[in-house]
Order: sequence, then structure tokens, then C-alpha cells
Amino acid sequence: MIKHIVMWKLKNEAHGNDKAANARLIKEKLEALDGQIDGLHKIEVGIDFLGGTNFDVVLYSELSSEEALDIYQNHPLHQALLPFIREAVIDRKAVDYKI
Repeated sequence: MIKHIVMWKLKNEAHGNDKAANARLIKEKLEALDGQIDGLHKIEVGIDFLGGTNFDVVLYSELSSEEALDIYQNHPLHQALLPFIREAVIDRKAVDYKI
């Protein structure tokens, strides 16, 4: 089992939206991948409510294997989201680990 966690700090404005709207859109777009990609067992997206120096959005996902992580990362549905996310983000941190 692989856990894939990503955190994003968002720009105050992108795509003509404020940070809060983009956070909601990122959450919706990522959670729409649930059940769409083989090997992706769980996907959860949270939006920070405290603000300040915290990151704004976090992705928590569980995948069956390293191969499943590679499939997820290169899957056309996932790839289609990346331009939107990249345009809205000023910082990104990630970790992938086995359990």
C-alpha cells in the first residue's frame, strides 16, 4: 500500500477566482477521480480553515502499489487537472510512502 500526500499553497487569485473558490474547485476535481483509476483505493481532499502560514489544500490518497501510483500520476484524467492546479499554486509539498 502506498500513501500519496500533497499539500498546496494557493495564489490569492487565479483563473479569475479567489483562493477559496480555487480551493473548492481543486477539491471537486480531484475527488471526481474516485473510482475512475485502477489501483486508487482512497482519495480525500481537505481545505484548510485556519489560514495564516498553513497550506491551503491537502490531498490524501491510498494506492495499491508503486505501479498504481505511476498509473495514477500518468492517467489522462489526472493529467487533465494539472494545468488548472499548477496555475493556481505558489507552493507544493508532497510525500509518498509505503505501509
